[in-house]
Amino acid sequence: MSQISERLLVQAHLDAKAPAPLSEAEKADYKARIAASLKAHDAVLVAHYYTDPLLQELAEETGGCVSDSLEMARFGRDHPASTLLVAGVRFMGETAKILSPEKRVLMPTLEATCSLDIGCPIDEFSAYCDQHPDRTVVVYANTSAAVKARADWVVTSSCALPIVEHLMDKGEKILWAPDQHLGNYIQRETGADMLLWEGSCIVHEEFKAKALEDLRKVYPEAAVLVHPESPQAVVELADVVGSTSQLIRATQELPNPTFIVATDRGIFYKMQQAAPDRLLIDAPTAGNGATCRSCANCPWMAMNTLPRVLQSLEHGTDEILVDPQLIPRAVQPLDRMLDFTRLASMAVKGNA
Repeated sequence: MSQISERLLVQAHLDAKAPAPLSEAEKADYKARIAASLKAHDAVLVAHYYTDPLLQELAEETGGCVSDSLEMARFGRDHPASTLLVAGVRFMGETAKILSPEKRVLMPTLEATCSLDIGCPIDEFSAYCDQHPDRTVVVYANTSAAVKARADWVVTSSCALPIVEHLMDKGEKILWAPDQHLGNYIQRETGADMLLWEGSCIVHEEFKAKALEDLRKVYPEAAVLVHPESPQAVVELADVVGSTSQLIRATQELPNPTFIVATDRGIFYKMQQAAPDRLLIDAPTAGNGATCRSCANCPWMAMNTLPRVLQSLEHGTDEILVDPQLIPRAVQPLDRMLDFTRLASMAVKGNA
């Protein structure tokens, strides 16, 4: 089966799972009931930037967190709540459980996954690692608990570059997985010796360089913001390449009145908070092989809805469970990442 055909089959399944729209009264009712249920169950809502703005807003209103996967992991670990409700995709819930095994971790739906996670099965990945025992294994956070347990380091897009530079300075050769576009970007930026697993994000891979060039002609005053999971030709057109949190910060720091954004459009909620007077435009995804709901909007992130959040809280459904034997091994590369970023942040503050 061709890659395009396989994607269309996946898309058809995801479309069948698409939630029904809610009225304004229903939205308000769900938000009020969820807020009460969070208190009743000693729970906190942790939401990713790519989820529905309604969920992001609710997380902010109830003392939760809206962030990238790195800050989600840190927030969940450090928050005193006994239950974490993680609105995102499955690897984020697993990461929360690995870092806080004593806590109950719920998700709106366990069906919300990630093409990068799916495309890096543990048996194949472990065999690949065994073929290259001389290499330090660095995996992106968008992976299963089992893959993390096989790794030496876990990274997110916000810290991957400095961590790879750190390892390169120590003379280490790297085996990277699973996102080939992010790995390729880091390899070009650092010159590190890297073997790349061939995985990709179904959202970011849809962005088209030729269409982006055409759009820039229409908006010559715009700055182009690109997530490094995008193809190289798209990355090369960027004014800023960065993680979700770095792209949000760019909307505050750059003087441009308009931004063309090549990442999931769920990020617009926080970008509009950061820069309410700026015009935000989706980077184009039109072209051969483009699918519908994956274009600038992750269909798995879209599975996170207010009704599913409430159901999970009230009934304890969709609980994340991780094999206890995996946790001690999986937590080590995650702790390395968190310690590295903490020390790096302290160094920056010390030099300020």
